[in-house]
Amino acid sequence: MELRTITTVLTDPEINDASMETAIALAQRYEAHLDVICLGIDRTQPGFYYAGANAMVLQDNLAQAREDSIQLEKVAHRMLQGVAFPWSAIAVSTQMIALPGLIAHRTRFSDLVVLPRPYGPGRGYDVEAIAEAALFDGDVPVLVQPDETSFPAEIETVMVGWNESPEALRAIRAAMPFLRQARNVNIAIVDPPTHGPERSDPGGALSQMLSRHGVRPEVSVLSKTMPRISDVLLRHAGDIGAQLIVMGAYSHSRFRESILGGATRNMLELAKVPLLMAH
Repeated sequence: MELRTITTVLTDPEINDASMETAIALAQRYEAHLDVICLGIDRTQPGFYYAGANAMVLQDNLAQAREDSIQLEKVAHRMLQGVAFPWSAIAVSTQMIALPGLIAHRTRFSDLVVLPRPYGPGRGYDVEAIAEAALFDGDVPVLVQPDETSFPAEIETVMVGWNESPEALRAIRAAMPFLRQARNVNIAIVDPPTHGPERSDPGGALSQMLSRHGVRPEVSVLSKTMPRISDVLLRHAGDIGAQLIVMGAYSHSRFRESILGGATRNMLELAKVPLLMAH
């Protein structure tokens, strides 16, 4: 797959600074079209008003969301002034209840959506909802850019988290432009099942697929020597100097991961390098 349309969502210039810079860099690198959704959000819950507040309060909040989106559009225009690739920035406002449908509609034809880390200081529920809406409702791969890093100018090493899941395979296919350019691609497998379809050759079929695309991966079979799979993957990523991690998102249900935790949520919280995920 080639990157021809890249989308990012701008809700707060401070939170979105790293993801905007990454989206701009990738659009420049791959000569892609960049769509910037400048999103003003009415974050109040609709049910709050039925206790006696009048319709003017609701209208004021919607008007403020619209004004926020217009100001964000101006920020996007300043950041994109003079770039050498096609782009668009559109001001959109919404209530929280309508957010998933709006994001799905605006991102579903994109090849990649670039977003900030959904968890951490200053993050509200809307940042998480945008990421999940793109992954689940938009069915589009998402590149999550941590605040403290920038996307590498040249990718030397990519770690692929492989667990034989459809989600992981979709992420790998979406990441093919990056995998083909990387010098080192490492397939990391944590405690492969002893009775699984790849029990005699973990990662072998995936390695064959990638080799036919010009990628020469190596396979690392890792023992779960730490309490969480995410801990094992992050330690291995640090050991090999990975600059990008590719993995499936939410192989378990979102509800289970939000309550009990899971590899996806833990990686989104703790990874220090960009994460490319697909569901």
